Amino acid sequence: TERRGSVAIIRLNRPRQLNVIDPAMGRGLVTAVGEAAADPGVRAVVLAGNGRSFCAGGDLGAFHEDLAAAPQTAAGLIDLFHTALRGIASMPKPVIAAVHGPVAGGGFSLAVACDMVVAAEDATFLSAYTKLGTSPDGGLTWSLTRRALDLILTNQRIDAGTALAWGLVNRVVPAAEVEATALGIAATFGQASMGATAAVKRLVGEASGQSYDAQLDAERASFVARTETADFREGISAFIARRPAVFPD
Repeated sequence: TERRGSVAIIRLNRPRQLNVIDPAMGRGLVTAVGEAAADPGVRAVVLAGNGRSFCAGGDLGAFHEDLAAAPQTAAGLIDLFHTALRGIASMPKPVIAAVHGPVAGGGFSLAVACDMVVAAEDATFLSAYTKLGTSPDGGLTWSLTRRALDLILTNQRIDAGTALAWGLVNRVVPAAEVEATALGIAATFGQASMGATAAVKRLVGEASGQSYDAQLDAERASFVARTETADFREGISAFIARRPAVFPD
């Protein structure tokens, strides 16, 4: 992990193994996500991977070492992985994935669990789960609501351009620019209202489980609550004065 101003950078660091997730990495990811969420100086997070890949999924070697214990191994690893993903989802700060190289299995789930995804032109995305005789983890069946069956059942590998066209990633850039682009996006949140950012992230996260009427009510409640904040007063004052807003939180 490192800090660049108000941006926390979390890098997966098992480059020789294409950053596949083992228990140690799972624990490290949980810790790093928790620390970024709790740090009041952090306003956005970039999640990246060292080496040739962002993340190629879970560490299958851990299962192969003792296939009889695979259920227990899987449960422990998934618990760590899902704890980290819940931390990303509940974090009131934007999390931007900087993705490159072959991305598969849990790495695919991890990328699309982030709020935004910047993909290198060399990035490819592969479900891979049914090739192993199993079903997805990491919320992939929830995240890929429109393309879930196609991608998961056929195990087709798609390139970054296709992922962009399908709405799975937000930007596609040359490989040498992927992390810098993600950092540039993250840096824009340094001047944003963290309260408003958190409210937007919460509303969008809850929208898929709400009726339209319920979502309208939720938006109304959130907007009214925000009008009572110092951020709202500053935003209105800055708009009227035609100056940049300086949000206190």
